Amino acid sequence: MGIEGVDLEQLARWMDAEGLGEGPLTALQPLSGGTQNILLRFTRSGRDYVLRRPPLHLRKNSNETMRREARVLAALKGSGVPHPGLIAACPEEDVLGATFYLMEPIDGFNPGAGPLPEPYASRREWRWAIGMQMVEGIARLGALDYRALGLEGLGKLDGYLERQVGRWAAQLKSYQELEGWPGPQEIPGVDKVADWLSRRIPQDFRPGVIHGDFHIQNVMFHHDRPELAAIIDWELTTLGDPLLDLGWLMATWPMPGEEGDQGEGTVATTPWEGFPEIEDLVARYGELSGRDLSDAKWYGVLGCYKLGIILEGTHARACAGKATREMGDFLHAKTVALFSRALRWVEA
Repeated sequence: MGIEGVDLEQLARWMDAEGLGEGPLTALQPLSGGTQNILLRFTRSGRDYVLRRPPLHLRKNSNETMRREARVLAALKGSGVPHPGLIAACPEEDVLGATFYLMEPIDGFNPGAGPLPEPYASRREWRWAIGMQMVEGIARLGALDYRALGLEGLGKLDGYLERQVGRWAAQLKSYQELEGWPGPQEIPGVDKVADWLSRRIPQDFRPGVIHGDFHIQNVMFHHDRPELAAIIDWELTTLGDPLLDLGWLMATWPMPGEEGDQGEGTVATTPWEGFPEIEDLVARYGELSGRDLSDAKWYGVLGCYKLGIILEGTHARACAGKATREMGDFLHAKTVALFSRALRWVEA
C-alpha cells in the first residue's frame, strides 16, 4: 500500500540517511485533517511516525509554509505549549517532490470532528475544560519569548496591526480575477466592518508567536483526562499579536441561540451544553496572560473579517470551476455567518 505524493522507497532512503530506523515502512495509515496537506502515519523499526507534506497541487508558498511549520515545532520543544513533537524535517524538495517533516503521533482525539466521545459526552465539567484548556494553550504560546526561541524573522512586526485590514481587503479584491464570482456585494457589511476595524486599531501591541488558525478543529485532547494533548496544523504560524489567536477563537466559537447562523461558528460539536461562552474564554485568557483585553472585541471582529475572506476564496474558485460548487457554497454560507457575527459585535 502506498499513498499518492509519498514515494515510500525514497522516503525510506532519506530516513536511512537520517538514522531513523531501517527496513520497510509498515502499518501505513493515511490521516484526514482540516487541510489539503497529506498526512501519513506509519511504523518503522517499532517506532511510529506521522509524515506531513503539502498537497499534490502545490501553491506558490506551499513548501515555504512547510519549512516554517517545522521550524516552529522545533522551537516549541520543551516550551510547555502542547504540540506534535518534531522528529526530523526535510527542507529539500527533491525527495518527495515537496518539503516535508516527520512528527510524533498524538494520542488523543479532535473534539471538533464530530460527537464527543465518553466521558466528555456525559461530563459537563470535561466539556467546560475543553474551552479553558484551549485558552491556556494560546496564553502559553503568546507568552513565549520568540527571540529566545530563535524565531526572529518568522514574521514582519512593523505596522502589524495597521496592515491587517488592507491586506485582507486586497485579498478579497483579488477574487475578482476569478470568472463567475459575483463579488463582495453578497457579503453583509463587508465595507462597514473594514471601516470599523480601521478606525479602532489597538495601540497596546505586544508581539509574540501566533498559531494563526486556532479553533476547536485544530486541537487534540487526551481520551482519559480533560487536558489539551496538542495544538495541531501550524501552517499559518507567524510572529504577530497573540491576541489574534484569541480573536480567531472568538470568531469560530459556537454561540447557541445566535440569530442568523444557528450559532455554530465555523464548527459544530455535540453535545455543546456545558462548554464555556465566549465571555468566559476572554476572561480566562485575561487571567492567564495578564494582557489588556479592553479591545478584545476588535480582535474577534478581525477574526471574523479575515477568516470570512479566506473562506470566500474557495467560493470564488468554485465559481470559476477550480473547486467543487458544493464546497464553495458551503464555505460562502460560513463567510456570510462570520460577517453577520462581526456586524452584531460592531453594532452592539
